[in-house]
Amino acid sequence: MSLSRQSSTILAHYFDYGMSCLEQAAIAILTKGRIPKHLGFILDGNRRFARKMGASSTRFGHYEGLKRLEKVLELCMQLGVLEITVFAFSIENFKRSQEEVEYLMQLFRETFMDFCNNNKFIKDNDIRVQFLGNLDYLPKDVADLAKQVIDQTRNNRGRTFNICCPYTSRDEMTTSIKKNIQLIEEEKLKLEDINQETIEQQLFTSTSYPLDILVRTSGEIRLSDFLLYQASQGCQVHFIDCYWPEFSLWKFLPILLEYQIYYDYMRK
Repeated sequence: MSLSRQSSTILAHYFDYGMSCLEQAAIAILTKGRIPKHLGFILDGNRRFARKMGASSTRFGHYEGLKRLEKVLELCMQLGVLEITVFAFSIENFKRSQEEVEYLMQLFRETFMDFCNNNKFIKDNDIRVQFLGNLDYLPKDVADLAKQVIDQTRNNRGRTFNICCPYTSRDEMTTSIKKNIQLIEEEKLKLEDINQETIEQQLFTSTSYPLDILVRTSGEIRLSDFLLYQASQGCQVHFIDCYWPEFSLWKFLPILLEYQIYYDYMRK
C-alpha cells in the first residue's frame, strides 16, 4: 500500500472513530433530559433514494432502508426509548408491481428468520416484537414466521418493537369497531357502553404507551394512514426532508431537543 493511500485509510478510520465519539457525546447529553417513551416512524423514500444513488432497481433502496432501520433501532436503545413503532408495509403497497412486492416479502422472510434465530440484538435488549396489522394478507410462510417471532419474544419486557405490516389506520379502526360489535353479540358488552375507551381497548396499540413523536422522512407532508388515532393526542409530528436511508442521529437531534424543550407545554 502506498504512503498516500495508507494515510487516507488511517484518516478514514480516524474520522469514523471521531464521528462515533461525537455521536456518543450527543447521546449522553440527550439522555440527561426527558426521553420519549414511544416513537413512530414512517420509513419513506427508499425508492427515491435508489434513484438518487443511480441504482437500476428499487431493491437497493429497500435494502438500504432495512439497514438504516437496524441502526435507528440501536440508537433508540442507547437513548432509552421503550417502544418503537414502524410503518413497514401498508395494505395499499400490495398495489405496487409484483416484482417489488415479492422482493419486500423476501426481505421480510430474511428479517423475521433472523429475529427467530437467537438474534443477539433482540436478546440483549430484551425486546418484544409485535406485528400490528392483518397478517392474513401476507403469504402464509411470511405470516407464520411473523407469528413465530411474536411467540419467541412474547415474554420479553425490556422494550417493544412494533412492526406495522400490513397496516392502515382505517383497517385498525375498522377492526376495533368489529371487535366491539362481536363483544355485543357475545353479550360481553352493551351497545350503550361503547365509547372512546372501548374503541381504544381493541386497537392494535391497546397495550402501547401513548405515542410521543411521529417522524416521516422523504419530505412528504402527510401521514399516509399511519397511527392516525394515536397521533391525535399530545403527539409531536415531524416531517424530515431526507430519505429514510439517510436518516441519522443528526437529523433526529433537533426533534428530540424540541421534545425536551416543549414537553411540559405539549402535555398541558
